[in-house]
Amino acid sequence: MEEKKELLTTTRKARRINFDALIYGTFAEIGAGQEVAREFFHAGGASGTIAKSISAYDMVFSDAIYGKSQRYVSRERLNLMLDHEYELLVERLSGIRGDRTNFFVFADTVATSNHQGTNEAHGWLGIRFQGAPTAKPSEIVLHVRMWDKDSVLQQQALGIVGVNLIYGALYLREDPRQLIESLQDCLGTDRIEVDMLRFSGHCFETIDNRLMSLHLVECKLTNAVMFGPQGEVLQPSEILHKKAILVERGSFRPVTHVNVDMIACATAQFVQESAVKSKEVVVLMEITMNNLLSEGALDARDFLSRVDLLADIGFTVLISNYSEYYRLTSYFRRYTKEMIGVAIGINNLLEIFNEKYYENLEGGILESFGRLFRNAVKLYVYPMSSEAYDRYIVESSRTCASAHSAAPNVLITAKNVRVADHLSSLYAHLLENRFIDSIVGFDTNILGIFSRDALKKIRDHDLLWESMVPKSIAIAIKRRGLFGHGDVSHDDNN
Repeated sequence: MEEKKELLTTTRKARRINFDALIYGTFAEIGAGQEVAREFFHAGGASGTIAKSISAYDMVFSDAIYGKSQRYVSRERLNLMLDHEYELLVERLSGIRGDRTNFFVFADTVATSNHQGTNEAHGWLGIRFQGAPTAKPSEIVLHVRMWDKDSVLQQQALGIVGVNLIYGALYLREDPRQLIESLQDCLGTDRIEVDMLRFSGHCFETIDNRLMSLHLVECKLTNAVMFGPQGEVLQPSEILHKKAILVERGSFRPVTHVNVDMIACATAQFVQESAVKSKEVVVLMEITMNNLLSEGALDARDFLSRVDLLADIGFTVLISNYSEYYRLTSYFRRYTKEMIGVAIGINNLLEIFNEKYYENLEGGILESFGRLFRNAVKLYVYPMSSEAYDRYIVESSRTCASAHSAAPNVLITAKNVRVADHLSSLYAHLLENRFIDSIVGFDTNILGIFSRDALKKIRDHDLLWESMVPKSIAIAIKRRGLFGHGDVSHDDNN
């Protein structure tokens, strides 16, 4: 039987650090009332840990110390604080005690709720530290959102997560996953969300930050993380703030011609919408955790393969825990009031009309659609051949739609797809009012391509898979040996 580990209180964590003779450093905090430093003073023995504690609330003083930045609650501002304070700490104290001290600087820049409750309660926290005396520094940076309604409780939560971060960096860095999980100690995920995290430096040279970000979603510290075309970890609000958003959900296992054609055609239509013209647009490819876990435990190599391939062709990737589309669009509404477009295939459209997914909602499918389509949301639906449609209905045993009697060469589109009879009037309303639109300009020669078929052909060493994916994707799959390519030991049972 596995021994249950004792959960340390915030005070005990702070006290352990205070009485660790190796640890010494600076606390620099903008906003939220010096809450992290306060935890160490409250724990007792803080003189053994704190070389300096500073808070520059006034903008003039802050700019004089750290230099100007566009926003005060930003990653840029946090980096300026860490740079300045770490350089100063080492310059002043390395000659006196550098050979026997692990120096660190903790910094945060935070905005709690204002009196009107009209602003975002969020902040950037970071720690730069030495793993051993005289060693080059390592760093952990994270972005938090605070969910308490009261600003005093938000400050309290910030103090706790700050202590958790410092403790984790100092004592849990050999196990970054445990470090991530410990960020919610004595808090829970209903008070603090960590939606971006980055490890860097000597202590974390073997860490893949994308896997660490995915672990944030796994342990429910956030519901979504984002990666850029260069594989970098992004902070969602920095990318999505006040932007029009177009997203395509898929397995991308692997990326096919259809995936690329769908988003390209949808983008061409989306940017022509009157509500989008002249607006800045963000295009995302999204994978749900349900999809990543479809075969049981998470396969890190498989996950990175999908993210890397999408990045190879220039896409920003969102990994989310939002199975229902209305939850995904509600997530985007945190950051923007602009139009949201969702590019989907006929199969996903039918999934949206499957009432079993809304049994937990008091208003059922009507409530879900009210949430999904409010505030300028539109579905762009990619067509399907009638043969593929009938195959989908048979293989998936869907009760929300029935097989078409269309001729083999007739395409199934948003305009002629059949949903369950009792939902047909609802569907007609959404179609007539352009909440749902057919994608046009698509390539009719690729409509029979499905990711699952391409994956099977890769594993069966059937070279036809190469014609189902973009050329650059085929080259990458072969070069990296992805999805079982070149694996002679693979069989259909794997």
